[in-house]
Amino acid sequence: MVYRRTHQVVKRLAARRSAILTAARETAAEGGMAAVQIAPVAVRANVAAGTVYRYFPSKAELISELIAEVSRDELAAIRRAADAAPGPSSALAAAVTTVAVHTLSQRRLAWGILAEPVDVDVSASRLASRREIAGEMAARIDAAVRAGHLPAQDTALAATALLGALHEALVGPLAPDNLDDPVKMRDAVQTVTLLALRAVGVMDARARGLVVQQTLLPTAKALVGA
Repeated sequence: MVYRRTHQVVKRLAARRSAILTAARETAAEGGMAAVQIAPVAVRANVAAGTVYRYFPSKAELISELIAEVSRDELAAIRRAADAAPGPSSALAAAVTTVAVHTLSQRRLAWGILAEPVDVDVSASRLASRREIAGEMAARIDAAVRAGHLPAQDTALAATALLGALHEALVGPLAPDNLDDPVKMRDAVQTVTLLALRAVGVMDARARGLVVQQTLLPTAKALVGA
């Protein structure tokens, strides 16, 4: 007789897997990717180390799935914000603002996801996550181009350039170290959003209006402490 998992068993297994990933995320947010080790993650998740290995056979698989999960959450947030916008230019501004806010709200985790050196190979997961978010940004730029709001351009290249600029400015080695302050965080989000909109061809007055529009949205206000 073939054993089939009951609905309750499936739910319990999924909950345990989620708890392990939550523990890994919290650990990375506090101590960076170097702190994500099987034993401390197991303690935090209140499971045995062997249980972690049952779900994630190696540290590389655990960190790779953590990167994928964090990136999925960010991509979903970008889509929600952009889809709620009244037009393609506003949607692009919302997408840029969301990337900036997510990056600044957990800078250590963001750096860990993007580029922090780790002793296992997670390059495939990192590349996949960047491609997904760049693809979403490219789609938003393309929609604004097709609507006549932006000049024709290589939208894939533009999206990649924007993401690179956002990440370098907010969590890269040259990023300011005082962005935990809510006022500084808000100013940084506005500055990089304005820069991004100007870069793809939004006229200055319109770009400034779109930035102001974003800071008035409840989600953005809550996340940057406005």
